[in-house]
Amino acid sequence: MVGLKFVDESLNRSFYKLGMLVGKHPGYFLIVPVLLTLLGMTGYQRIKNNIDPEYLFSPINGEGKFERSIVESYFKVNYSSRFSVSRITRAGRFGRVILTSKDGDENLLRAAVWEEMRLLDNYIQNMTVSYEDETFTYKDICAKWMSECFQNDILNLDYIMEDVENGMINLTFPIMFNPVTWDAHAFPVFFGGSEVSEDGIIISVPSVQLVYFGNADTKKYEKMGAAWEDAFLNLIEEIQDKEDRFQHIRIARFASRTLDHELEKNTKSVMPYFTSTFAIMAIFSIVTCMMFDWVRSKPWLGLLGNLSAAMATLGAFGFCMYAGIDFIGLNLAAPFLMIGIGIDDTFVMLAAWRRTSIKSPVPVRMAQMLSEAAVSITITSVTDFFSFCIGIFSPFPSVTIFCIYSGAATILLFIWHLTFFAACVAISGYCEQKNLHSVFCFKVQPKSKSHDRCFLYRWFCSGGVDRNDMDNPEDNEEHGMMVFFRDHFAAALNNGCVKFLVVLVFLAYLGGAGYGITRIEEGLERRKVAKSDSYAIEFFDREDDYYKEFPYRVQVIVSGEHDYSDPKIQKQVENLTATFENTTYISNNTLYTESWLRSFIQYTERNKDYLNLTVDTKKGFTDALKEYWLAPSSPFSLDVKFDDTGENIIAMRFLIQAVNISGTEHEKEMVRAIRQICKDSPLNVTVFNPYFVFFDQFELVRPMSIQNMIIGAGIMMVVSFIFIPNILCSFWVALSIISIEAGVVGYMALWGVNLDSISMINLIMCIGFSVDFTAHICYAYMSSKAKTPDERVKDALYALGLPIFQGSVSTILGMIALLLANNYIFSVFFKMVFLVVFCGAMHGLLLLPVMLSLFGPGSCTRRPIDEDMKLSKIEESLPPPYCIPHPQFTLNGSNLGALKGSNIPSIERYAKKPLKNYMEIEKDLGLGTSEENSSESSVHSQRKNGLDDAAMEKKYRDAWRRNSEVAISQFRASQVLDIFGNDSEAEYYRKRQRRVTETATPNARIYERRAPEVDLPPPRYQPNRRHSPPEGRYQPRQNGEYLNRSNSYHEISHPRFVKESRYS
Repeated sequence: MVGLKFVDESLNRSFYKLGMLVGKHPGYFLIVPVLLTLLGMTGYQRIKNNIDPEYLFSPINGEGKFERSIVESYFKVNYSSRFSVSRITRAGRFGRVILTSKDGDENLLRAAVWEEMRLLDNYIQNMTVSYEDETFTYKDICAKWMSECFQNDILNLDYIMEDVENGMINLTFPIMFNPVTWDAHAFPVFFGGSEVSEDGIIISVPSVQLVYFGNADTKKYEKMGAAWEDAFLNLIEEIQDKEDRFQHIRIARFASRTLDHELEKNTKSVMPYFTSTFAIMAIFSIVTCMMFDWVRSKPWLGLLGNLSAAMATLGAFGFCMYAGIDFIGLNLAAPFLMIGIGIDDTFVMLAAWRRTSIKSPVPVRMAQMLSEAAVSITITSVTDFFSFCIGIFSPFPSVTIFCIYSGAATILLFIWHLTFFAACVAISGYCEQKNLHSVFCFKVQPKSKSHDRCFLYRWFCSGGVDRNDMDNPEDNEEHGMMVFFRDHFAAALNNGCVKFLVVLVFLAYLGGAGYGITRIEEGLERRKVAKSDSYAIEFFDREDDYYKEFPYRVQVIVSGEHDYSDPKIQKQVENLTATFENTTYISNNTLYTESWLRSFIQYTERNKDYLNLTVDTKKGFTDALKEYWLAPSSPFSLDVKFDDTGENIIAMRFLIQAVNISGTEHEKEMVRAIRQICKDSPLNVTVFNPYFVFFDQFELVRPMSIQNMIIGAGIMMVVSFIFIPNILCSFWVALSIISIEAGVVGYMALWGVNLDSISMINLIMCIGFSVDFTAHICYAYMSSKAKTPDERVKDALYALGLPIFQGSVSTILGMIALLLANNYIFSVFFKMVFLVVFCGAMHGLLLLPVMLSLFGPGSCTRRPIDEDMKLSKIEESLPPPYCIPHPQFTLNGSNLGALKGSNIPSIERYAKKPLKNYMEIEKDLGLGTSEENSSESSVHSQRKNGLDDAAMEKKYRDAWRRNSEVAISQFRASQVLDIFGNDSEAEYYRKRQRRVTETATPNARIYERRAPEVDLPPPRYQPNRRHSPPEGRYQPRQNGEYLNRSNSYHEISHPRFVKESRYS
C-alpha cells in the first residue's frame, strides 16, 4: 500500500511542477501544441483508405482464408477460358439482379415477363463502358467457358414460356432439359422460392436472378471489371427510375463493389455531423462552464476544451498516416469519442481550478489545479488507452486499425490537455486576477459593490471579489449543483424506502441483462454494412427471402497422393461424401452432389464390358479417367489435379449443396459441422466456400469478446489499485465493471445489436469507460471522515455528483450525431456508448452510494446519541474572544509569495509536531473532495476510531482549561497554534529571542529572511461548527498583502509548501 502511494505522490509532485511552469509561461504551452498539430495534419497527404470488407471484417488468420489457400494451390480459377461459377474461390467481378413481380402476379412464369427479362439482359450485355480511353462491353471482359461468355441460359426458356404459361409444358424441379435448345437448366441456381408439387412440377416462381461474371485474371481486367460494375449499377438505377420501361418486373441490383461503396458511403454519411456535433458540444460546454459570477465563469474554456480534443485527434490521425497505417471509415467515430473524453477532463480540471484560492498567484493556482486533477485525468486516460491496447491485438483488422488510431488520439489528448488547455486556463486565470469579464474581457465590479448599478449590470456583468474584502460571502457563493447533490439528492438516497427501491431496480436491471445475454445473436450480416436506405438492402432482403433454400455450393478437397483405383480409397471417399450428405444443412439428394469419382465409378461399372475398361490398376484407372471423363469440355476436368508426371493424382475435388440456411446461427452450425467431418476423416480433407471467410467471425467473436472483457477488467482493476491503493475500492470497482459489462451486453442484444466485430470494438472501449464513474466514487466514500454511512454518501456525492453528471451527458452528446448517420455501424457505436455511460453513471450516482452505505466501510458504525451535546458543552466552555481562537490559520500562496525572503521563522523549527493522526495533511481526490472529505485509509480510521475520539476529547478539554489569554500586541502569526498540551507559546518566545534565520533546503521551499512582527486583530470565532469555520478577516498588512486564513478545507494540496493545522 505504501509503495503504491508513491505513484500517486509522484504524479502530484510532477503535475505541481508542470502547473507552476505552465502558469509562468503559458505562451509556449499554447503555441507548441498548435504547431505540432499542424505538423501532424500534413500526414493526411499520405492517407491510404481501405474499404475492403473481406479484409476489414474477417479474421486475419481465419480458417476460411487458410482453406482458400489450399484450394487455390491446387485449383486456380481460370476466368479466361475455364470458368465455372460453382468452383470460384474469390468474389471476383460480377453483377447480379434479382427480379420479382411488379404487377401483382407473383408468378413470373409468363411470356410477358420473359420478354422483359430478355430485354434487360440485352441492355446489360450491350452497355458500353469507357476505361482509359478504351470502350468495351460485357462480352469483352466476361468470364468464359471454352471461349463462350458465362450465360444465363435460363433466358432460353422464352422459346417455350407461352406453352409453360398455358400448361402445355411442365417444368420439372430441380433439373430439366430444354426441349428446344437441349440446355440443362439447374433451376435452384436461378429460381428463388419456387413452389413445387409432390411429383416435382414447378407451380410458381416468385423470383428469378441473373448473374454476370467478369474476367479477373489480371490487374487490368480487375480495373475494367470495376468500371463495368459501376456502369452496371448506374444502368439498373436509371431503368428503375423509368417506371414505364418495365411493367412486369421489379429489379434489385448488387455487384462485388457494392459493399465497398457502402462502406465509403458510411464514411461520407457521418462527416456532415462533425460540425453539428462540435456545435452541440460547444454549447453544452459553454453553458455548463458558466456561473452567475461573470469573472469566475469560464465559457470560453469549455469551448477550448473541445478545441483541444479536436486538435489532438487531428494530430494523432496524421501521425498514424505517416506511420503507414490504413485509414478506415470506422475511424470517424473516434473524434466523437475523443471530444466526449476531452470535455470530461475539461470539467475535472475546471473543478480543480475552482477549488484553488483566489488569493494565490496564477502559477500557484495552476500548480494546485494540475496536482489535484492528476489522478483523475491520468486514470481516465490510462484506462482508456489500455482498453484500446487490448483491441490492437484483435484478429479483426477493423478492430486493430480503429484501436491504433483511437489509442494514439487518447495519448495526444492527455498531453494536449496538460499543455494547450492548461495554458488556456492560465490565461483565463490572469484575466480573473484582474477581475475581467469572462466573455468580453473588460474590467467589472464584484456583486458586493454593484448594488447601486442597474439590474442588467448585476445580472450580466458583475463578478469576482473585492480585493479589499475578499472574504465577503456575497462574492463567494457555493456552486448550486454541488449543493443540490449534497443536500437533496444524497438526502433522498439516504431514505430507507429509496434504498430499497434502488436495490429492487438493480435486481430488475440484472434480470433484464441476463435475459438479454441469452438472446444475443452473433455475426455481422452483410446488410448491416450498408446504409439503411441503400439499394443493397432490398437485394439482401430478397436474397434472404427467396435464395436461402439452396444458398451455398461447397467445395470439398481431398489433398495428398492417393491411388484412387484402390477400392479402399474409393470407399473412404464415398463414405466421406455420404457423411456430408447426411449432415443437417447439406442436401442428401445425389442430384445436387457433383462428384467425378462417384459418377466415374458408376460409368465404368455400367460400361466395363462394352468399353473394355481396366480400372483395377493405378495406370489403367488414370488412363481411362483421362480418356473418358476428364475431357477439356467436361467440368470434371477442373476437379482432378495431377503431379508433374501426369500419373499421380495429388488432389481431387467434389461439390456438395448446402440447403435451408436461414440465418447466421445456421451458417455457423453448418460450417462447424462440415469442418468437424473433415477433422474426423482419415483423409486430408478441406471444405471451402468464398463466404466461409466471413463466417469465421462467428466462431471467434464470442470467445474473443469474453477474453477481451476478462483481460480488460483485470487490467482496469490493477490500474485502479495502483492509483487508488485500497483493497475495498478495487473490490467494488471489480463488481461494478462486471455489472456494467453484463448490462451493456444484455441490453445491446435487446436493442438489436449483434455480437460482431463492430460491437467488439465498443465492448473493449466500455471496459475503460466503466472505470471512470466507479473508482472515484468508491474512493471518495471510503476516504470520507464522516462517522455514519449517510454522511459519507453526502460527502461523496457533493464531491463527485456534478462531474459524473457533466461527464456522462457530454459523452452522450458527443456520440448522438452517430445515431443520425443512418447506418448500422455508427448506430452501434452510439447505442453501446450510451449504454455504458448510462449504466456507469447510474452505478456511480445511485447503486454504489446505496450499496456502500449498506455493506461498505462504516456501515456498522452509528453516531453516538450525545455527540452533538458533547460538542455543545465544549463550545460553552470556550474562552473569551481575545483568547487563542478555535479556527485554523493558513499562510496561503499569496501571503507566502509576498513574504518570501522576510524574517518569518520557519514552521519546521518552531512548531512541535502535533499528534499525527489529527494533523496529517491529506490529498484531494481531484474531483471535488476537499480535506474534509479526505482521510487516511478507511480501515485505519475504523481501527483507531475509539481511541482517537477519547484522546482528542481529553486533549481538547485540558487545553481549554488552561489560561491562554494573551495581549493582542503579543499575538504573532504562526503556522501552527497548538492547543494539545505542547508548550508552543513558550517555545515561540524562546525562538523569538534567538531570531534564528532558517535556510531553505533544496526540496522544501522555506523562506530565508526573518519574519517581521505582525499584530493581528482578534479573530471572529463562529460557534456551532464541527469543522474548520469560514474564513475570517485577518488583515495585518505585510508588503501590501493580507494574511488570511483559508476558506477551504484544503488550501494547498502539496504538504511540502504549506502545512495546515485544524482544531476540530
